[in-house]
Amino acid sequence: MEDPTPRKKKRDTGLEVGNDKPPKTSLSSESCLDEPVDLRSVQHEIIKYGSGSLPANHYDADTTEPLSCGLKNLKELLEWKLSEANPFNVASVPRASRQPYYASSQPRTLVCHDMMGGYLDDRFIQGMEVETPYAFYHWSLIDIFNYFSHQMVTIPPAGWTNVAHKHGVLSVGTFITEWTDGGQMCEKFLADEESYRAVADKLVQISHYYGFDGWLVNIENVLSANAVSNMVLFLRYLTDQIHERVPGSVIIWYDSVLQDGTLKWQNELNLYNRVFFDVCDGFFTNYNWNESHLQNMKALSFIQERQVDVFVGVDVFARSDVVGGKFDTNRSLDLLRKHGFSAALFAPGWVYECNDKKEFRSNQDKFWGLLRDHLHFHRPSSLLPLVSSFCQGFGNRFYKDGQVELESSWFNLSAQELQPFYYRDPLEGEGWLKTRGCPEGAWSGGSALVIEGNLPSTMPKICARIFALHVPLATRTFVSFVYQPSEGVTVSLELKMADAALCSHTNTKDITASSVVPADLPEDHELVKQFAKSCGVWRPDGWMRRCFELELSGCALRDICVNISRDGPAQDTPFKCRVGEIMVLDAESLLVPPRSMPNICVSDIVWQRGVGGATPSGDAAAAANNGDASAPASAPAPADAKLRFNATLQWNYPSQLARYFRVHWRRLRGPDPRVPPGSLALLGRSYCSLFRVVDLVVPEPPALLELVVEPVTREGFSVPEAQWGRRLLSYSEADGTAGEK
Repeated sequence: MEDPTPRKKKRDTGLEVGNDKPPKTSLSSESCLDEPVDLRSVQHEIIKYGSGSLPANHYDADTTEPLSCGLKNLKELLEWKLSEANPFNVASVPRASRQPYYASSQPRTLVCHDMMGGYLDDRFIQGMEVETPYAFYHWSLIDIFNYFSHQMVTIPPAGWTNVAHKHGVLSVGTFITEWTDGGQMCEKFLADEESYRAVADKLVQISHYYGFDGWLVNIENVLSANAVSNMVLFLRYLTDQIHERVPGSVIIWYDSVLQDGTLKWQNELNLYNRVFFDVCDGFFTNYNWNESHLQNMKALSFIQERQVDVFVGVDVFARSDVVGGKFDTNRSLDLLRKHGFSAALFAPGWVYECNDKKEFRSNQDKFWGLLRDHLHFHRPSSLLPLVSSFCQGFGNRFYKDGQVELESSWFNLSAQELQPFYYRDPLEGEGWLKTRGCPEGAWSGGSALVIEGNLPSTMPKICARIFALHVPLATRTFVSFVYQPSEGVTVSLELKMADAALCSHTNTKDITASSVVPADLPEDHELVKQFAKSCGVWRPDGWMRRCFELELSGCALRDICVNISRDGPAQDTPFKCRVGEIMVLDAESLLVPPRSMPNICVSDIVWQRGVGGATPSGDAAAAANNGDASAPASAPAPADAKLRFNATLQWNYPSQLARYFRVHWRRLRGPDPRVPPGSLALLGRSYCSLFRVVDLVVPEPPALLELVVEPVTREGFSVPEAQWGRRLLSYSEADGTAGEK
């Protein structure tokens, strides 16, 4: 399907992704970032109109917003250069470890995300304003996420790679050739060793630079005898090279071409296509299989040690002759799992494309709930801190500390936090338990976790498991739990530890040999006072916050559960508890002062007049009044000729220390000395060390602006303003003054 025009572009949410290490832009970023911090230094600019040197395929032509895109043909691939790559599309999150590991013998699950041609809402790297976006959040159930489009080289948008990596899932791009044009490209790049190695080298470089984990290779055209022979050598070389350059990466071959070059889908791995399987990491079968195909594959001696490397394709759209699809996809999973094969779910976005988009969350949870018994849970394994506010990367509003910070729909996958289990389980009698994401009344980001159900009269309490993970805990571990309780029940937090024989704990109440309910800390406790000072919002309106300290030895956190206990007599009790945030920290980290932000670089400046979309909100909306909403206008320019500022901000700050960055600006001086300086206004959030200021209406020249980056710690704490990064920028017309001194 063709790529439709996006419904509405984001203007001021600023939710953004990129690279930990600041990539080079047109400004000499290395020298800028290495300069000694001098808050008095001013960067001077002479206004020159035009798009500058920004690559058209990486930035929106009208607004200069950063875009994610693929490469359409062989020429674009061979001409790809590191110096011309898109720094905004570099994933900023390294892939987390998880249990079981990908290399285990457990059957795997691959999701092939083929959504209406790809590069839709998700191609706007800094996010966009959209009411009903598609997102995926059942990461604990899958092993590989493949971003698919029909461009020759599909590079996953960084948001997808970021959120996959947070959950330990591999993110894989697509290398595809199709039909007549594809055949011509294959004959060209498979002509000889030099040619196919050049293509493989580019694919490895692209995967390494953008930070994703390999490729699905999908050749859907006839190959000549020479080309098919070199295709095997190409696959072997590509697999070897990417393993060396990108640890843990995979190359997966799609069931299409046979060893003689014929294009003939087999719906199985067999002797006719084995040659490709032998030289790469996995095989993705076509979708029109039945049980006899599974039996045929299982009987092959050469796959006995690699059966989990065979991903049996399942078309969720249920096109043509398939076992099961749509809300019957579990029928296909039941059959292929019975024979011990891995699964490749093609286009599970069906729940979004072909159903009511307003019911997306409900349909998504229903679909994956039906598959739950056939999928394997994975435990993310990481070091402290462990923090999640259950944000799914989109919402009707953006919340901070339980309050609405942005009154607008937004979408950015890089904002998605560690996701809990979403499930519905029956209990005794008429009892039931369900967990789901809810966009209304979140604590941070766009959604909260709702635990609801009916506690049957025969059960005094239920235990809702929301996380399964493996996190080594500190000797002194601090826990914060933010929630809204339900009437008629008591809510408590239960933590399950690994290997009770080696794990000891105090300040807790024993539940079983490996489970503890931590005891509340009083408000005058040293750690609570320090935490309250750091978080800034100790008594949030409408929410409860409880803090705990655990004294441990040799323990690893395996499960986080929320207990719901009945307050009254034994009777069926409906309940609904909203969980806003769970935080598990090394208590000693509360005593470590936050890190200061170093220099900010400003580069790739584009000045515009009379173009762009809606003026940003807040203080930015008052830019025509020189940065102060209450200030009188000073000879305003015509409405269609406002001066707009676009630029890339860049900084150095360890990603493991920051949850995100808040980017602000203000007017300091303008052409009218009677107008006082403006107050800081939020431009947006960045989830890495880059941010593109887009379509910002600024005062007429000569003027002086301040651009400010505020780190927000991984725990969500604000850093003192004196430690924020700042850059002063003055500007004037070419025939005017030389700028403010």
